[in-house]
Amino acid sequence: MFSFKGFITKGTNTHLEHLEDDIINNGTRGGRNAVNFLKSLKKMLSSNVGGKLNVTVKWDGAPAIICGKNPENGKFFVGTKSIFNKNPKINYSTGDIRKNHSGDLANKLSICLRELSKLRMNTILQGDLLFTSKDLKRTSIDGEDMFTFTPNTITYAVPTNSGLGKKIARARLGIVFHTMYSGKDMKSLNATFGRFTGLPRTSSIFITDATYKDSSGSVTFNRAESAQVDSMIRMAEGSLSKAKPVLDKFNTNDALSVGYRLKTFFNYYIKNTQGDMGRVKDMINQFETYYENMLKAEIDKVSREQTKDKYRTFLKNGQDFINKHRQSIYFAVASYITLQKAKNFLIRKLNQIQSVGHFIRTADGYRVTAPEGYVAVDRVAGAVKLVDRLEFSRANFTIAKDWVKG
Repeated sequence: MFSFKGFITKGTNTHLEHLEDDIINNGTRGGRNAVNFLKSLKKMLSSNVGGKLNVTVKWDGAPAIICGKNPENGKFFVGTKSIFNKNPKINYSTGDIRKNHSGDLANKLSICLRELSKLRMNTILQGDLLFTSKDLKRTSIDGEDMFTFTPNTITYAVPTNSGLGKKIARARLGIVFHTMYSGKDMKSLNATFGRFTGLPRTSSIFITDATYKDSSGSVTFNRAESAQVDSMIRMAEGSLSKAKPVLDKFNTNDALSVGYRLKTFFNYYIKNTQGDMGRVKDMINQFETYYENMLKAEIDKVSREQTKDKYRTFLKNGQDFINKHRQSIYFAVASYITLQKAKNFLIRKLNQIQSVGHFIRTADGYRVTAPEGYVAVDRVAGAVKLVDRLEFSRANFTIAKDWVKG
């Protein structure tokens, strides 16, 4: 019998946020969530026993595939996250796929429709497509014959003569499932993150789940590492307390607000930097310039003087906000950087257990890299991404993909 063990969260899994972004998205509550996530993860790694925190491996698959039985009509469907659009693209047939999608995405969805329907599932699952048989390549890496596939940014490599390699060789597609949905209709679905058991298997589909497993116990912390994590978490807590006057004033729903632009600034910085996050004081100065340039670009885009005046007012108010709360913003940025450092430290421990090779394609061949990251799910706080953004996200921004969204 099929079952799925995990934590239920409100709504659908259309986008997961980075742990450190929670202080901008949700203010002081987000700060508490981020710290509690780190403490729970550190406790899990210290004792090698999972507590209330559930950690799943974040495979770098693409596109997201959602499939299963529509509770409204009992029909099997496949789709992407566009099934959650205001005008949903739900595909029951290859005709629907050709109408709703095009190109390589349509081809992949057609294969998914044919193969995943064999599982005869009675629920709705979301996963990341790892490969179709056309995507598999045989590559020699360090003299070893490998099956490789690159669904998004990371290239995965599996020895062809291994048990896992033989399963992949027989499969017409590979997918990692990580989310189950339940609800009376498509508009009221709730997501459950976790692991599944009892799903029928067929040799034409390579299925894996995202459960983090450390069978060797080698990722447990030693005393020095544990103390280092504790120190970073305490530092983040101290900065968050001093950032409190401004955290709940951030607004990420308005594209012209300081909070929204601070969040996009961090993405901009990660995309363009070649090293770690800089000094806090320097980053605030850079953010001020970034904010001013973004708002001036908005002013230049419009022709009506009345609209220009509106944007000029937004710019002045934003600059006044930054000047008024400069000290608190300083500690907000410091909190952000410290939370990111503590998260990356924990990720490096999680990365020590790998059963599949992970590589980044470069002009000179393949460079070894870590997995994309992990998803941490807490019963209270929800789900966040644990990704080393300076490693993975910069590659994700800059490396050409083999698929298209739709």
